[in-house]
Amino acid sequence: MKKLASLLIVGILGGAISLGSYKLFIEEEVSKPAFSQTESSGEQVIPANYNNRVYGTNADFTEAAEKTVHGVVHVKNVAVYEGPRNIWDLYRGNQGGRALQGAGSGVIISPDGYIVTNNHVIKDASEVEVTLNNNKTYTAEIIGTDSSSDIALLKIDATDLDYIPFGDSNNVKLGEWVLAVGNPFNLKSTVTAGIVSATARDLNTYDPTPQSFIQTDAAINPGNSGGALVNINGELVGINTAITSQTGSYIGYAFAVPSNITRKIVEDIMEYGDVQKGILGIRGGSITPEAVKEFDLNTSQGVFVAEVTSGSGAMKAGIKENDIIKEIDGIAINKFSDLTGYINSKRPEDLVTVKVLRSGKEREFEVTLTKNESFRISSIGLEVTNASQEELDGYNTPYGVRIERTLNESLPAEELVGTIITEINNHKISDIRDVEQVMNNKRSSDPIVVTFIDKNGEKQRVVWR
Repeated sequence: MKKLASLLIVGILGGAISLGSYKLFIEEEVSKPAFSQTESSGEQVIPANYNNRVYGTNADFTEAAEKTVHGVVHVKNVAVYEGPRNIWDLYRGNQGGRALQGAGSGVIISPDGYIVTNNHVIKDASEVEVTLNNNKTYTAEIIGTDSSSDIALLKIDATDLDYIPFGDSNNVKLGEWVLAVGNPFNLKSTVTAGIVSATARDLNTYDPTPQSFIQTDAAINPGNSGGALVNINGELVGINTAITSQTGSYIGYAFAVPSNITRKIVEDIMEYGDVQKGILGIRGGSITPEAVKEFDLNTSQGVFVAEVTSGSGAMKAGIKENDIIKEIDGIAINKFSDLTGYINSKRPEDLVTVKVLRSGKEREFEVTLTKNESFRISSIGLEVTNASQEELDGYNTPYGVRIERTLNESLPAEELVGTIITEINNHKISDIRDVEQVMNNKRSSDPIVVTFIDKNGEKQRVVWR
């Protein structure tokens, strides 16, 4: 009996020792990560973590959708005409009426009826009709437009409207969920979801004026132009403006004007009647691999300063040619559209902090933005500036704007630069605001007739079709 008890104790003790050894030497080893780098092996392996994998998404769009659908409207561009428009109208006895020229969406931004839409939605309209999500229809007044950013401000006579508050588009992050809310074809508001694919996206292949869009893969189709791009908090971060497509329908790329730029344009129109554009006063471009080699640069991102405009805020602050702009007010500047996107949300006389690289060392400058005194007539390839009194006297004319430079290599820069434009389409031109107004009011099919005084003091007329 004693021998059996001894054997039992020995067996239990042996099992305990074996189990303890396994726990100590074997289980501890297998609990190590599947991929690791050990000092003993010296092997280079890829680190991985499978412990926190998340499948699908827990993002809830319902609250943002409910907050915003009633703040988006349907916008109709209506032409009012008198007399028959064609032989069929004449045959049928139609002597006048109204015709739909186009339609899109709009965003209510205040309870008293201010609405933002795209300029191209209401361009050349004789009358604009707005239909709310509750089917109520109003005639809208066009308060102001900015063709360069494709933004227009409307006003309807209504109160206590649902509206969408502005968010801060500078805080938009890559991969962030967004909703595109539109009212196409008067079907009531529709909502699509996607993520932010890119920020400060420039689509201007030929125009030297960079754009700065938010790119999203939320589905946007014709009729959604002027609608809202909102974050999951229901805040307006952009105005949906364009799609890239060979068919005219959505294929995965959509673009929105950032809300900070939109808000600034709206406030300018309401306060000043036009858009107040501030500039740093530099010419340059994004850093390219060619520029890195040519100028022996030690950075591959930023804006290379090729020229500093005389008398500008940049020159007064001390920014010089060959400086590389890396930040403005703490916002990273990796390409030229980053710079223009931020500056377009500012006004003349605003103070910005600019961080540059100069000879490999960082320097900061406080720059007061100056007013943009130039205007690009992109359709004819000319940039004009306000002419000084001395320049006007030199050409013996009381008014006009000066051709600053040509934007198209086919134009004879040596003959045109420095000459004075006095009329466009038979409208007297005194400053660049007159130029912008004439160009904004021109139908896209109309020719452009420019009257200028050449370097011999003679008047010339050139027609662009």
